[in-house]
Amino acid sequence: MSKNLKLLEQDIELKFNDKGLIPAVVQDANTKEVLMVAYMNEDSLKETLEIGETVFYSRSRQELWHKGETSGNTQQVEEIYYDCDQDTLLILVEPAGPACHTGKVSCFYRKMAENKDNKERYEKDEIINMLYKLIKSRKNELPEDSYTTYLFEEGIDKILKKIGEESSEVIIAAKNEPQKELVYETADLIYHLMVLLVEKDVNLDQIEAELSDRYKS
Repeated sequence: MSKNLKLLEQDIELKFNDKGLIPAVVQDANTKEVLMVAYMNEDSLKETLEIGETVFYSRSRQELWHKGETSGNTQQVEEIYYDCDQDTLLILVEPAGPACHTGKVSCFYRKMAENKDNKERYEKDEIINMLYKLIKSRKNELPEDSYTTYLFEEGIDKILKKIGEESSEVIIAAKNEPQKELVYETADLIYHLMVLLVEKDVNLDQIEAELSDRYKS
């Protein structure tokens, strides 16, 4: 077994289907975004545990496939869960690149339906998480003609310089009127801070935990 993975339970009786397969839902350990769904058999699960990266069973090719073996878009396994019926796996990973063969971060990039009444409320509540995920996808995909791509390609010094500039602009805006300028410059600063967090592999859960500790003290 991989040195990075520790088996917490022995003799787990997973329920594979009549073809010897079990569905595996793959989720980003940091953003919690569902990346893909694939199948595993006993051999692919064993190899996953041994190497610490996802290995699935291809139903079309009828063979094991190590995710990212040729593309480089591997998935380092952080945690593995199984559901109450023991017939589905949930695998939390640190992806090295897009999960989808189309180049998208997640295979679930097409929306079928939505609740229009809840959409606006949801987007307001989740905007910081949504922004973080978008910035992270920009770092993974580096699309052309993207300012975020430009920042990542320029590197940490450029990102830090922009944070310094935006911080100064927030201070100036706070001394002036109207309030709208302060709101605009604060949004700029938050965006560049998020770019820095993604660049340094700091996730929002870590920031939330730190704030929670301070709130309790």
